[in-house]
Amino acid sequence: MRRQGWNAGDRRWRLTALLGVGAAVLALVVTLLGTLPGDGGTAGTSRDGDKVHGTPAVPPDDLGPEVGWGFTHTQFSADDGSRAAVERVEKRLGERPLPQIQHIMGWGAGNPEPVEGRYDFEEMDRRVDFVRATGGTPVVTLCCAPDWMKGGESGADRTDWSQAALETAPEPEHFQDFADLAATVARRYPDVRHFIVWNEFKGFWNDDEARWDYEGYTRLYNLVYTALKKVDEDIMVGGPYLVMDSLDPRQEQDASTSLKGPWGSMDQRVLDAFDYWNDNRAGADFVVVDGSSYTADDELLPDEFAATEKFTAVSAWVRKRAPGLPLWWAEYYVEPADANDDRHGWSETRRVAVQAAGLIGMAKGGATSAFYWNPEERSGECPGCLWTPTDTGDGGRALPMYDLLARFGAEFPPGTRYESVAVAADDRPNVRVLADDDAVLVVNTLDRRISAKIDGRRFGMGAYEVRWLRR
Repeated sequence: MRRQGWNAGDRRWRLTALLGVGAAVLALVVTLLGTLPGDGGTAGTSRDGDKVHGTPAVPPDDLGPEVGWGFTHTQFSADDGSRAAVERVEKRLGERPLPQIQHIMGWGAGNPEPVEGRYDFEEMDRRVDFVRATGGTPVVTLCCAPDWMKGGESGADRTDWSQAALETAPEPEHFQDFADLAATVARRYPDVRHFIVWNEFKGFWNDDEARWDYEGYTRLYNLVYTALKKVDEDIMVGGPYLVMDSLDPRQEQDASTSLKGPWGSMDQRVLDAFDYWNDNRAGADFVVVDGSSYTADDELLPDEFAATEKFTAVSAWVRKRAPGLPLWWAEYYVEPADANDDRHGWSETRRVAVQAAGLIGMAKGGATSAFYWNPEERSGECPGCLWTPTDTGDGGRALPMYDLLARFGAEFPPGTRYESVAVAADDRPNVRVLADDDAVLVVNTLDRRISAKIDGRRFGMGAYEVRWLRR
């Protein structure tokens, strides 16, 4: 990926050597000088950003706004690495294709438009190719924005990849430019039918009023929505991708008095932002939120499993506010992160069990699509990852989280009619259960063995075991 700083010393040496030759080479030097970063260079870019890339997949005839349970590509993924490892992941995903999200800038993708009207989709192309190779449903999150749209410098090698810069929203005078970029992306990848507008209201905070700048976000959303529908009216667009933060139940400031539970109280400022977008949006094909089961202070209340009931409550609230629109969770978290945003504190069996409880919580609340934020690493150990890193030929092997996600997506696709399951009274506090007419998912929430009677059958379960039953 071309994200490293410009090697100025090496570049000066090359130019000094070139200046000693003839006029033809001197002309080449002038051209090279025109692409230096200080001059807003365009090296590696082109003007044909909307040229269709590769061989687009043919979307299914019945493709709708509900895509099911999948994952998000992050900085490292299986589009790069040892060929054997990459093919191993492609083959496994191809057996049970999953919907996959890719952002247009960051999280594995370079700056798509480093200079106004000049595009660089090299990394984005590779990610889209990977999704196509696995037969997955591609979803694009329209975030983040090129530097020149948010007060930064223009230039192919001037991108500021700091977190603060990446999470800056476009300036209002560039909202239309961002919408035009979204349309360019849609024309480049015509097989992408689902687009999410922005990510977590990044950069949309009103400091003066200590609330979300929902007016600004909604204006950006509406411009993007309109631009995408002009490209193809069958494109499906969703937002607002708000973080559904919850607060300690003892906190009164900013706490909702209506949406609360043992897991905490929703931040009323988030609910206000959702309501404004919902009342003023130009349109939507699905609704997108994200969030964690724990509070803004990283508290799991009353415990890590009971806290996942927040997903059920929030999902039901959103569904009531936006009836008729499918609900997506673009991200969901059940394990608080450390200071480095890593989640290495739990065993994999505990992690998978709580993740399963989270999926059950979202499904019970009416969500039909959700995306696991895959914390893939370049190399080494990879807690919570879907597969082992692809840096070596032995990499790309499925991990327990992949097995859970792939099975959940296969057993409970959009349109599933969930059924009640008989659970023995003394087992109800210790298990989480989800079922349809064909399968039952059972999660042991205890760090010890239990004997459970579920759906008329008694069986033993290991500590934090996740088990599938056939009906």
